Amino acid sequence: MPFGNSYEAARMKRVGAFLAVLVIGVAALYFSQRRRESTPVSANAVVEIAADAQRDLSRVPMRFTRLSDDDEIAIGNQLAEQYSVTNAEVTPEDQALESYVRRVGSAVALHAHRRLPYSFHVFENRGMINAFSLPGGHVYVGKGLLDLMTSEDQLAFIIGHEVEHIDHYHCAERVQIEARLRHLNLGMVGALVEIPLAVWEAGYNKDEELEADREGMRLAVLGGYSPYGAVSLFEKFSKLHNEYIIHAESPEEELSQLAIQSLEGYFRSHPQPSERLAQAYTLIAQEGWQDRKTQKPFRVEYEVHNGKFVK
Repeated sequence: MPFGNSYEAARMKRVGAFLAVLVIGVAALYFSQRRRESTPVSANAVVEIAADAQRDLSRVPMRFTRLSDDDEIAIGNQLAEQYSVTNAEVTPEDQALESYVRRVGSAVALHAHRRLPYSFHVFENRGMINAFSLPGGHVYVGKGLLDLMTSEDQLAFIIGHEVEHIDHYHCAERVQIEARLRHLNLGMVGALVEIPLAVWEAGYNKDEELEADREGMRLAVLGGYSPYGAVSLFEKFSKLHNEYIIHAESPEEELSQLAIQSLEGYFRSHPQPSERLAQAYTLIAQEGWQDRKTQKPFRVEYEVHNGKFVK
């Protein structure tokens, strides 16, 4: 078969696969909404299904055009600069929290497979119950998520999870997929401004999220933390899911409307807490980690001398 015909056949096959996934997704959405007649079908939900389907179908060719580490780092640095928020009123507590996240992150990332310049940041938004990572090594943890934590081991797991999205090229592939969908030239100055922060908050497909859970737990354990940090966090997520998403329980603590919206987005973009919890227990049993139950308290230490953060 001539090359042109072969290429056209392959393209038509991909388009057919995309349409099939889209039809199935819309049908599933329609029937799920019929069971809950009080909730109207959202056009945004249909668009999200289509976008997710196209991203998944675009993943295969991306594996053959992987970015070099230097290019990935440069892209990540540009994105980090683009998303940075300058807060003129940084308190000693803010500085201490940032330092704490950096310290835990450094201990965890030390065991990543890829030797990248990992850096760790607090995303200064208490309404953000999420974390995300960028190509090349930047990891952000939302203040709203930090507020839910009761142990350092939980933080170590979250950071490990995000590091593994970088370590396993999930972030690098995502930026290439977004560039293709938006017809961007990643080599052009200013092209990355077209990629919004929401792209990174949206999470990855189920297999990648569960992979990041498994490998993130391993990184945390190698960094000296308990795997039960992940377990206790998933239990917390399960409780919040019951309280705010399916309303099976009355909330014990009141969250802001922005935090609730962030929580809803987090649960839409990640596997069910019960599934993540089951995988965590399976991994603990497989690795023989059952006796590593002791967790370190979430404790930010700082001193203030003349109004300045010291430690």
